[in-house]
Amino acid sequence: MLCSSCPRSVFIQAGHTGRYPEIRRFLTGWRSLNAARSLTYLKDCKFTTIRKMMVETGASANAKGGPVVDVLPEKDDDGGYASGGWKSEDGRLLCGYSSFRGKRASMEDFYDIKTSKIDGQTVCLFGIFDGHGGSRAAEFLKEHLFENLMKHPEFTTNTKLAISNTYQQTDMDFLESEKDTFRDDGSTASTAVLVGNHLYVANVGDSRTIISKAGKAIPLSEDHKPNRSDERKRIESAGGVVMWAGTWRVGGVLAMSRAFGNRMLKQFVVAEPEIQDLEIDEELELVVLASDGLWDVVPNEDAVSLARSEEEPEAAARKLTETAFTRGSADNITCIVVKFHHKKSDLEHSRSEDPKQE
Repeated sequence: MLCSSCPRSVFIQAGHTGRYPEIRRFLTGWRSLNAARSLTYLKDCKFTTIRKMMVETGASANAKGGPVVDVLPEKDDDGGYASGGWKSEDGRLLCGYSSFRGKRASMEDFYDIKTSKIDGQTVCLFGIFDGHGGSRAAEFLKEHLFENLMKHPEFTTNTKLAISNTYQQTDMDFLESEKDTFRDDGSTASTAVLVGNHLYVANVGDSRTIISKAGKAIPLSEDHKPNRSDERKRIESAGGVVMWAGTWRVGGVLAMSRAFGNRMLKQFVVAEPEIQDLEIDEELELVVLASDGLWDVVPNEDAVSLARSEEEPEAAARKLTETAFTRGSADNITCIVVKFHHKKSDLEHSRSEDPKQE
């Protein structure tokens, strides 16, 4: 039912900076310091890139169903700012994303949105991956996590088990791929997976997913911080220590208690996700997934209020990104907003009535 749009008819748009003076001024200054960058600006400092959505076919198609539709463009080389949007053919599910490097020297946030049909069910997958110590772990998750999940034999029949297994197996795959390097970066993962009429939210690290239900902000993930009582007990039971070093850190190093990668702390910093699920009903208005660059300065209630104030989810995502930046976020800022339209619009209704009128 959801996400049933024809893949070849959907376009995405990236790079709307003109609406936001703070971001525009920041990017203008950043451009003057990095003249060798290959950004293309219009006279008012807007730059717009329109790319057709990629459809993976043949060997890359899902083995159990239709082609996997990757809603997003490839990550921009400039690492500056990108936004885009997508909606299902019936207009009942819409999503938008916004990603901004912000005040950081490098971009370590990645994000992914995919849709496919598996075992006769439409599935949609949304993910935020916030790297630390480098971008490789987050990039690996963007490239592999959802692909691995959709190939799991119990993805549609036991989705919670499939998510848990896939998170931990993908972590092992990443560590194996990096075994001959001297890097030790890691990443969070906060994902929302829609299978039919059920939403599954899984989290590792301190990215976060919240929903708005009848106007109320409800977190569907709890940040994995080392000073969380259950996390601290788990770490200390495994022989680790939680120390204060500007903030609470595992071994005085890592400011989160679960993550992908982080080989040197793997005994204590696991990639086992916490998973919540709920059935979609008419009270569920929207979902917000974001990296901690947003949550550091935007409370859950504010995020819901801001997202609800915009009709289009892409505009909502951009508004959240801009708000976090103007409130002083010093991190990369990436968010995805998913909106549910449970009733057909007047336009859709009138179209459905046309044949009868004729």
